Amino acid sequence: MTISIIGAGPSGIEAASVLAKQGMAVTLFEKDPSPLKNIADKAFLFPNFAAASEIVEQLNKKLMTPNITQRLDCGITGMEREEHGWKLTDSKGETHYSDIVVMATGYTPFDARRKEELGYGIYGGVVTSLEMEKMIRYDKIVNSMGETPKRVVFLQCVGSRDEKTGNHYCSKVCCVTAVKQAIELKKRMPDTEVYVFYMDLRMWGQHFEELYRESQQDYGVRYVRGRISEASGTFDGRVQVKAEDTLMGLPLKMTTDLLVLMVGMEASEGTRCLAKEAGICGEYGFAQSVDPHLGDCLTAENGLFVCGACKRPMSINDAVNDGRSAALAVLDSIN
Repeated sequence: MTISIIGAGPSGIEAASVLAKQGMAVTLFEKDPSPLKNIADKAFLFPNFAAASEIVEQLNKKLMTPNITQRLDCGITGMEREEHGWKLTDSKGETHYSDIVVMATGYTPFDARRKEELGYGIYGGVVTSLEMEKMIRYDKIVNSMGETPKRVVFLQCVGSRDEKTGNHYCSKVCCVTAVKQAIELKKRMPDTEVYVFYMDLRMWGQHFEELYRESQQDYGVRYVRGRISEASGTFDGRVQVKAEDTLMGLPLKMTTDLLVLMVGMEASEGTRCLAKEAGICGEYGFAQSVDPHLGDCLTAENGLFVCGACKRPMSINDAVNDGRSAALAVLDSIN
């Protein structure tokens, strides 16, 4: 029995680990030179501010078994159903045959350049939440002139819940990520003013609402209900934003040293291509499972399973749990 897992993110690694512990030989394909690309540059993870590097280390340890063969820098570019399994073509042009395939191809961050009105890629003071995460991790939070910012503005829902970009869905983790990053900024720079602009805050997880309250009560983070309609540069290298405070019903202008765009999740290129080739392409290019309740890791194609953020936006712990579910679904199909 040959099992291939496409994608070495949290869900793919967890699925491989569970299967390996049951004596299964697994080949894990990853297009990047190392696993866990979407976690590697993160600083701390909500809700307990665990160091991302520790989570990466623990997940990588799960790969240290002879039952898992890693093929790094080797993405799967083609997938074709055959009579008794699947034919996979990798980025090097090599062909692999597998009885069972688990798609764990993950997501890609929304490209903020598509929201031209927000000035990303035009003004130096406009950064993404991923860039802010690196600033926090390496303790170098500066504005476009290399100075400590006196004011930082976060904007939620960039590339999510947005008719203009065509992404009507919520990316699930952006709200609490902004809260977490705002707290981390205030811990390092107590005198810096921090604002969060939002449509509505979706504190869906355990301890998330408490984290939101803590950010206000203990750290003085200010929340403004309203979306920023436009950002422009100023003569001194700062960023001016125009918005509407929808609670007050008033227009608002504000100048900030840094505008942080909380970018959402989109289906990765690998997810879009492979889901289409396998005939399981769902909404927005994500992979489609059989049923979101009782068959969320199953697909309409025999021997093909899906897990993690290739199906929809997920947090890391959700993706890990989904990887376990996919591994159990594989074992159940074998037995």
